[in-house]
Formats: sequence, C-alpha cells, structure tokens
Amino acid sequence: MTSIRCTERRVAVSEVPPGVGSIYAVAMVRPRSPRGRARETAARLAVEYPGSAQDLCELDFETPFQLLIATVLSAQTTDDRVNMVTPAVFKRYPAPHDLGAADPPELEALIHSTGFFRSKAKSLIGLGRALDERFGGEVPPAMEDLVTIPGVGRKTANVVLSVGFGLPGFPVDTHVTRLSRLLGLTTSTDPVKIETDVCALVPPASWGPLSLQMILHGRRVCIARRPRCADCVLNDFCPSSLVPTRRSLARAAKPVGPD
Repeated sequence: MTSIRCTERRVAVSEVPPGVGSIYAVAMVRPRSPRGRARETAARLAVEYPGSAQDLCELDFETPFQLLIATVLSAQTTDDRVNMVTPAVFKRYPAPHDLGAADPPELEALIHSTGFFRSKAKSLIGLGRALDERFGGEVPPAMEDLVTIPGVGRKTANVVLSVGFGLPGFPVDTHVTRLSRLLGLTTSTDPVKIETDVCALVPPASWGPLSLQMILHGRRVCIARRPRCADCVLNDFCPSSLVPTRRSLARAAKPVGPD
C-alpha cells in the first residue's frame, strides 16, 4: 500500500477521501496556530517547488550586480519581460562604473519595454554610481547598506540577500502579501510588518525559498481572481480555502429533525 509523508503522522493515500484536491487533505492534525500553518506551508511548498532561493528565482543573472539590475527592472512588469531586456543591458554596462556613467537616453531605450523606463534608468544610474563610489564596485551583502542605494528598498534588498548571496531574506510582494493574509500568518497589509510577522514563524534558512515558493504558488494555483483551491496542497488547513472540510461536509449531511 502506497503511503505519503505528512508533517504530523504517516497516512495511507487510500485514507484520503475522493474529491479532495490535495493528497494532504484530512491526512494530518490540522495546524491551528499561525506558527503551525507557516511551518506546514513551508514544508509542503518545498515539495511542490523544490530548490534554493537562487534555483527558484525566475530572473536570469550571473552576479549579485546583475541580479540587482534585474530586480530594479522587474517592478511593475514580468520576469519574462525583464529577461528579454537584461542581456543587452548587462553587455553594455558590465560593471557599476559603466552603469553609473550611462547616457540616460541610451539606457532608457534599452529598458523601454519594461515600463517606467525614465525612473528606472535614473535609479540604475544612481545605483551604479553608489556602488562604484561607496562600495568599491561591489554589491554589499547587508540590508543596512543595500537600502541606502538609489532604487533599492527592503523588497529588492531581500531579493539580493536571499537569491544573490544565499543569506536570510524574505521579500514581500503582492503574492506574498495576499497568501500570508489568506493563510492567517498575518493580519497586516504593510510589507515590513508582514516580513516581521512571517519571519518570526519559520527558521531564517526558510525565508528566501518560502517567499519565492509563495510567489510561484500565487501565480500558478492561488490566483487572485480565480483561486484553484481544489488543486491546492494547503487546502486542508488554509483558513480561506473554498474546499469543504470533513467536518463541514458532515455537518451539511446531518439530517434535520422533525419540527
């Protein structure tokens, strides 16, 4: 008899009732605390989307400097679009000094298709100058330094830390915000507070991968306008799941007594 491994106990696949999208459904003690839900989420999404933060990142890059450029360009556009643009940018500006000395119209033309190209070009030129003048042409591996660089906020800094350097970092984007709230890991809408809340629930080594796993899950399964709850591996304990639980099904099937 085939069996699956759940966090709480070992159960047979045959125990899972038909019609439930997740093989995990009702197969374990349902986590009721935010910490329990966070750790179960991390465990299950690690199976669905395996790999390190660098493995999971969909931006193409070879160095922390290239990742920093790509992350700045990724604002309000898709990773696929950024990956179409960055090869020419990386070739034209291989080092921070080159980027800091870029001609704005030339850079704007290269990144035009990513949107907001004027403000992004300004940030990239300032970024190149800051790295060249203040950090010896290297991307600093520290949050307190990264956020002083033009165009770099906490989300971008966390991407660079977790993906570029393999350090703890929990980037919070719209998908992470939405899933964190749906899963009951936070009640906040503030990215910094969400980062603080979720990071308190899981080990630092999980921060980077978990953020990217939540992003991928938000893109592929927990879609904002049409969530595929029946196909979600978290549907048996997610407080926002639209999939009926065993208890709710039993309640609905209970006969109503005579008046």
